[in-house]
Amino acid sequence: MQPPKAADASDAEPRSDGDRQEPDTEQPSARPAGSTLASSEEALTERVSGDEPLLPARVHRPSDLMRLLIGVLAVVVLFSVAAFAHGTTTGLEQDINKGTGQAPDLLIKLAGLVSSIAVLLVPVAFAIERLIKRDGLRIADGVLAAVLAHGVTLATDLWVAKYASGTLQDALTQPQPGDAVTDPVHGYLAPVIAYMTAVGMARRPRWRVVLWVVLLLDAFAMLVGGYTTPFSIVLTVLIGWTVAYGTLYAVGSPNVRPTGQHLMAGLRHVGFRPVTAMRADEAPDAGDQSDRGRRYLVSLEDGPPLDVTVVDREQQAQGFFYRVWRRLTLRGITQRRSIQSLRQALEQEALLAYAAIAAGANAPKLIATSELGPDAVMLVYEHIGGRSLDALEDAEITDDVVRGAWQQVKALQSRRIAHRRLTGDAILMDRFGKVFVTDLRGGEIAAGDLVLRMDVAQLLTTTGLRVGPERAVAAALAVLGPDAVADCLPLLQPIALSRSTRAHLRRLARERSQREREAVLEASDEAKRARAEDAELLSRSGDRKAARKSLRTEKQAEKRAMDDALDEAREEDLLSQIRREVLLIRPQAPVEPVRLERIKPRTLFSFIAGAIAAYFLISQVTQADFGAVVEQAEWGWVAAALGFSALSYVAAAMSLLGFVPERVSFGRTVLAQVAGSFVKIVAPAAVGGVALNTRFLQRSGVRPGLAVASVGASQLFGLGCHILLLGAFGYLTGTEKTPSSLTPSRTVIAGLLTVAVLVLVVTAIPFLRKFVVTRVRSLFAGVIPRMLDVVQRPQKLLTGIGGMLLLTGVFVMCLDASIRAFSGPDTPHLSYASIAVVFLAGNALGSAAPTPGGMGAVEGALTLGLIAVGLPKEVAAPAVLLFRLMTLWLPVLPGWLCFNHLTRKGEL
Repeated sequence: MQPPKAADASDAEPRSDGDRQEPDTEQPSARPAGSTLASSEEALTERVSGDEPLLPARVHRPSDLMRLLIGVLAVVVLFSVAAFAHGTTTGLEQDINKGTGQAPDLLIKLAGLVSSIAVLLVPVAFAIERLIKRDGLRIADGVLAAVLAHGVTLATDLWVAKYASGTLQDALTQPQPGDAVTDPVHGYLAPVIAYMTAVGMARRPRWRVVLWVVLLLDAFAMLVGGYTTPFSIVLTVLIGWTVAYGTLYAVGSPNVRPTGQHLMAGLRHVGFRPVTAMRADEAPDAGDQSDRGRRYLVSLEDGPPLDVTVVDREQQAQGFFYRVWRRLTLRGITQRRSIQSLRQALEQEALLAYAAIAAGANAPKLIATSELGPDAVMLVYEHIGGRSLDALEDAEITDDVVRGAWQQVKALQSRRIAHRRLTGDAILMDRFGKVFVTDLRGGEIAAGDLVLRMDVAQLLTTTGLRVGPERAVAAALAVLGPDAVADCLPLLQPIALSRSTRAHLRRLARERSQREREAVLEASDEAKRARAEDAELLSRSGDRKAARKSLRTEKQAEKRAMDDALDEAREEDLLSQIRREVLLIRPQAPVEPVRLERIKPRTLFSFIAGAIAAYFLISQVTQADFGAVVEQAEWGWVAAALGFSALSYVAAAMSLLGFVPERVSFGRTVLAQVAGSFVKIVAPAAVGGVALNTRFLQRSGVRPGLAVASVGASQLFGLGCHILLLGAFGYLTGTEKTPSSLTPSRTVIAGLLTVAVLVLVVTAIPFLRKFVVTRVRSLFAGVIPRMLDVVQRPQKLLTGIGGMLLLTGVFVMCLDASIRAFSGPDTPHLSYASIAVVFLAGNALGSAAPTPGGMGAVEGALTLGLIAVGLPKEVAAPAVLLFRLMTLWLPVLPGWLCFNHLTRKGEL
């Protein structure tokens, strides 16, 4: 156990006066029931020491966030139904009007009068009641929520009146005399609902009844009087409810967690006589154990000290979204409910504590449990007084300690008990060297084989991180036997481990990568120094032929030295080392990982990507006048544009493979480039293609560092070609007698000035200078040597350069064919140089734009560019639409099919 901190007496100060000072007869106080039983003499003898961390005055509840999201979703669903189910909304209004048409007029007027007065009086009455009980913070929260709800109401009314469709307006408004209509959202009712929700009226039975009566009466009066619609009332309620919980989550709710004084009173209530309570430190990186509760070391007037765990709603809610994600993505593994009641959490931990001791494991003995009011429970254990495995020094973790940990796991598994959290802080060693297993709250009784094997895999990794894979495996074999240890190998994968363990493994992986990079950089620097010395000696001798030959030899030697340094620096990860140690004992043990994921991240990515692509496609397509486009298009040139678009994927494969000296299938590379047309829809063009090509090369057998270097070399060379082609075609465009305004002088000068200013800014700021130097050094360590390898292979170099030139050429031809498809006899003829400048400039903007596929930026740049070089707007707009259709949207479906095919084949 970590060194204890003392609990703070000031922590007993109320977070909200109304919750702590005055008893509320309608809502149970946060004080434990036993606190009223303590005598004045006991209150004087108890002492809560003064350096417990102060609890925050306000907390952000995940439940408020969930209600906010549910409210937003409900509003979206309501708008969708109102917009697309016009017949349903009209029929509902007619049925309500028919049903309420027979109501007496006097009753309607009386209900309207009473509800109008009550809607204003009820919140005021509740505010007075809360102020009397000194709970002004809740009233302030309610007023803030009401103001925000009023603003949202005004914005919604304006949006519906100005921009909403006619069906939506009909569903939310009622016509009034003089061509007027009612408000879509009631400007006074939504703030009242937000206020009453934020101040917590719904949690008090009497006020809740009054609230619902007033709301129903007001809705009845307005519906019968023809001043609103059913959808308008529902929307008003949803807006008020959603804004209230959004406000509560943003500003936080008053903290009603029990303090040290409440703990002392609760202990007296269950028969103990506490003297002091000291807070135990929590591990700063508890990770997935952050919901285990606050721990105290309590000393008694007579008898040994106690370990007390306090679990409240706030700490129980921590890790909620992580547990939901694990529950959705993992299959075959029982997960505890994402939201448990405090009673369920108390019963589960008590059951696990008793079951562990009954199984013969060394676990803390549970001697008492109790509620601390409605929002917390406590569990009282016998004090162990040990230190966790994480707190022990390496020299203190002997083989006996490791075997002791395995003996506890063996005892638990003999009764089918799974721990589920066998991290370093769950294993304790007392001062006599006895090992205990703690933190059983997340465990499971009657566990299945899969979960039990996961425990073995987790403890192997936990002990391996501290004592190394050899000692960890040896201890496990000595206690469990080779068969039980070998059975866990398929579960020895990151997803089966705890979150804190995965974070530790990722940190070790980053450190290994850093050591590999440093080794490569050091080998490269040594080779460069040796080459410089040899070049100086040969230059003095004057033998140029020998100097060139020596230069080629030294470049090859430098590459071999870098590869050798990388091989020497490469280290196996911990999980691989554990597998190797187990396979030495059981060579026939299964090592193929068990599939634990119900939904893989890649599958989820594909689904989300497809949804985003469909959204953007629909939004783009609905803005086009396809009738005019189809009538004006010349289908021969459309077919030519489609052919050029298909040829671009062959050119892209050539431009990539030209910088990969290793042998890679050309056909699969073409399929990977087609798959890239799908990826770039959901990622910026400069990011998605790089990641996909790097992944493809790695799966094709190219080592990760060389795959990154190859893609980087291709991108670097492509950037150089792009700049040279833009300058060359810009110069040619400026020399032509066309109406072009893209003269080379201004463009080139502006570009050079921009580059010069950027260079000056980078060199003048130390932070930026260091950042750029570090990145450039890494570039020269990987990309430049890769380019030198390609330079020594003329065939590869020709393939890469040819592919880049062909790629630019076919895109220019595709844009030209798209222009010709809509050109008439009077349309000015554009030269290929002008079209190339427009395409290269638009492509550069598309690569820089943060939108998927450069959407928006590319279309605008191409259209403006074509108009600038003399093409009429009536031709430029449909031509750009056709070009983007051929190069961006049509390949999405084939790209998705290729992406899934390569993924299934394990090539992506």
